[in-house]
Amino acid sequence: METHLVVSKWGARTLAHETPYTLDRVQQMATASYSPNDQGAAISSGSFLTSGMVVAPCSMRTLAAIANGQGDHLIHRAADVILKERRRLALVVREAPLNGIHLENMLKLSRMGVVILPPVPAFYNHPQSINEMVDHIVTRILDQFDIHLDLANRWDGEMLSGGAPAIIGDKND
Repeated sequence: METHLVVSKWGARTLAHETPYTLDRVQQMATASYSPNDQGAAISSGSFLTSGMVVAPCSMRTLAAIANGQGDHLIHRAADVILKERRRLALVVREAPLNGIHLENMLKLSRMGVVILPPVPAFYNHPQSINEMVDHIVTRILDQFDIHLDLANRWDGEMLSGGAPAIIGDKND
């Protein structure tokens, strides 16, 4: 699958703090990589065909810029192109707690068809490591683009602990 990558200054810092990867290594994994200042990059045009875009992690600054059409750098511009072309956009927002401005921006984008996908781990699959939690989140992100990989266990309605699921509520609910 062809991938195009833009890493912001703060994205590079997050990468360094939270992963074992270098920026160079991550850029090598992509088909193409662009500077966040390259407003003339291929992905800044609606004529460049894509299935969509993921912003991960998505800061509240980037969320606000996308919600308000402010194309300060290539990530914002590329997301704006995705919106105007009515393609899929998933924002993996990482912030807690959320204030009213964050929530309003998320609601505004959700109403435009953007998927707001916080990286919330699932515990029904009893993850044994952070890698398993990350794989689950990555699976959920890729599902948004009809890319289905078996990186993580999917919910099948059965409890892994062997017990029956509890049904809460009245039979008429």
